[in-house]
Amino acid sequence: MLPLKDPDRPVIQKLLAAGCCPRCVLRFCCVSIQAAYRRPHQETLTELRAFIGNTENAASTDGNNKSHDATVSEPPGDPPSKRTRLEAGLCGAEQSEEQECVCVACLGVLQGLCDAPQAVKIAETVQAQRFDFSSLVLSVSLPAQMFVREHSCWLHVKTEQSEKSVALSKDDVIPVKEAYKWVMQSLLAKELGGVAVVTRSPFEVGVEFLHPETDADCHFLASTCRDCFKPTKNKQSVFTRMAVVKALEKISDVIFLQRYPVPPAPPSSRCVPQDVQCVHAPVFIAGRYNKFCRSLPQTPWVIDGERRMESSVEELIATPVLSRFRADGFHFSSSGREDVDVRTLGNGEDDFYFENPDRRMFDSVLAAGRPFAVELLNPHRSTFSREEMKQLQQTINSSSEKIRVRDLQIVTREATGRMKEGEEEKTKSYSALVWTQRPLQKEDLDFIQDIKDLTLNQKTPLRVLHRRTLAVRQRVVHSMSARLLDPHHFLLGLKTQAGTYIKEFVHGDFGRTKPNMCALLRTDADILELDVESVDVDWPPPVPE
Repeated sequence: MLPLKDPDRPVIQKLLAAGCCPRCVLRFCCVSIQAAYRRPHQETLTELRAFIGNTENAASTDGNNKSHDATVSEPPGDPPSKRTRLEAGLCGAEQSEEQECVCVACLGVLQGLCDAPQAVKIAETVQAQRFDFSSLVLSVSLPAQMFVREHSCWLHVKTEQSEKSVALSKDDVIPVKEAYKWVMQSLLAKELGGVAVVTRSPFEVGVEFLHPETDADCHFLASTCRDCFKPTKNKQSVFTRMAVVKALEKISDVIFLQRYPVPPAPPSSRCVPQDVQCVHAPVFIAGRYNKFCRSLPQTPWVIDGERRMESSVEELIATPVLSRFRADGFHFSSSGREDVDVRTLGNGEDDFYFENPDRRMFDSVLAAGRPFAVELLNPHRSTFSREEMKQLQQTINSSSEKIRVRDLQIVTREATGRMKEGEEEKTKSYSALVWTQRPLQKEDLDFIQDIKDLTLNQKTPLRVLHRRTLAVRQRVVHSMSARLLDPHHFLLGLKTQAGTYIKEFVHGDFGRTKPNMCALLRTDADILELDVESVDVDWPPPVPE
């Protein structure tokens, strides 16, 4: 039995006569029991007719319909016709299931588009796209004009309820979207082998409906609520769902009754279902990378539309990851970036330390490369075991000798924020091979190790002025050390604040960085090789070998 009450009888009678389908009748009777919507369509219609006594009182019902129709509001110049009233009565009471009219409220979404055959079609689309998921959320997109029609039906029954001193709030009416989900979720779960259809899941199956025949239903709102409809770059129409809902909240009942038919006119066709869209939430991969090549940019290097380098750190890492996760695209980010001719070392990679291993600056390397994160867009596979992630790491490392990654792992979106935290406060360590014009002796470099927390004023370097705002930025060199190699070359070790331009600190950039190594040594100096030794960010956490 349907959970209906005696005060619902006139509402049911009015809605059926107006051309509402059985499920929409339940919605406007504020029935919130999901099982009621899952019952067969014709069975619900038969019980509704029996509840209001349609079978025994057909003549009386027809008379009541005429009296109700007399109060129906139509746009000026377009009065309701007798033919329309007869069709409305047939749609609600006398037609068979095969001849049933399209619902004036849901435009057929809760009729033939909300059953087992439709669930089979959706399930087949989902399975064909080969996503890896353990649960899904079903989303529904409805045409904007459906909200206008629902408002019209609400006003239609609101009059009936107000006569009985019963206030029918629009918020109490069950939305079409909710009723559709109540029916389809269980059907879809069954077709997908028992997969949980829940309210929150990283995997979303989207169903969209269009109804071109009634597109003009919204147009009267544009002249009534002009400020609700503003053109946007990415929208084909100003009549978006949000704009229409906003306008319906502002328009008065009197104006609506004057400008739009209540109840709405019967449509001749159902909504048109669009292609089912399957989207998985992004998956984030994190790790640390070392770069051992002085001709490898971090990201693809394109100048004036022409590619200058055949590969990049980003591509060497992301290509195997994309393939394994079967993602549609990616976004790469890292904790800072090095110049194309600068290497990023760490983790004791002695064989790669400068062009000559004997030039090593320190006995041990403190860090394990530069932290990075890859956001994978719409991955078709999203879960990997620790062993599988280790195999993926090995695949990346074996694909090229120019880079190496470690601590590869799946992280949350929130965790990637730690990589950027304290962007200016974190420290980095560097080793630089420096040339000086004046011959130096060991004693000329002894003062360097005594310098602590040296504040630099760095005007935006000339080499990056085309992409960075002109400004003077203060940066701190926390400590330095030096080791003489020959009279014109020495190794310089630095620990600095993130964002310090090391090359400019050495050669001065025509005086744009003050103080600089040229001024400190009282001779021209330039940097020949530069390596990043450590990026002092404690993220991501190390993965046990």
